[in-house]
Amino acid sequence: MSWRLLLVEDDPEIARVIRDTFVRDGYEVTWATTGLEGWEDFQERSYDLVLVDLMLPEMDGLTLCKNIRWKSDVPLMMISARKEDEDKVKGLHLGADDYVAKPFSLAELKARVESLLRRWRRYKGIPDVEKKTDYLGGLTLYWDQHKAVLHEHEVPLTAKEFDLLKLLAQNPQRVFSKSELYQHVWQQPDAEGLHTVTVHIKSLREKLNDPVKSPQFIQTVWGKGYRFIGEPL
Repeated sequence: MSWRLLLVEDDPEIARVIRDTFVRDGYEVTWATTGLEGWEDFQERSYDLVLVDLMLPEMDGLTLCKNIRWKSDVPLMMISARKEDEDKVKGLHLGADDYVAKPFSLAELKARVESLLRRWRRYKGIPDVEKKTDYLGGLTLYWDQHKAVLHEHEVPLTAKEFDLLKLLAQNPQRVFSKSELYQHVWQQPDAEGLHTVTVHIKSLREKLNDPVKSPQFIQTVWGKGYRFIGEPL
């Protein structure tokens, strides 16, 4: 199941980090840069959760929250550099469900979003659906459990190995350089990390029984990097 998020944030650096983080986790994210644009996007399609910055051009975040709540009971989270209790209380009174203040960790934001969505599912009586993808060749990836199963046997992947496989698999056919993989998965500059990527890719291939010369899942694009070529069922 792919959750659809609306992100309304005018700071491009913050917005891209948030968007890319949730996209890598399988969410569909629409990014609006002004309050008015966010309101128009909200009216054009349905969303499972809305993230709204309070300081927005054209229409401020509190007004947007109010408009959204008048129209829908969708889960609504405020994000802002403001830390004053007054702003938080205003937003909550307008119908927001949660509030996170900048600077925040991506882990905290993801946990809060997942918690809101779980409560939303229970409120709506929506059964929990296990998020997984089956591929030709007997591979199944369980996204929430961070687990890979090959021919009905769990593959003993480390956390970094699964994160690496997940990034590749959720961006099928896209070629990632070693530098990009290291920056995404290890969240560090790539000065000394390229060998680390090579070692982890080799380990992944061994555990997935995926030979370099005839791969089913991870293909080397010589001189460029790696891409995921697994075919979903």
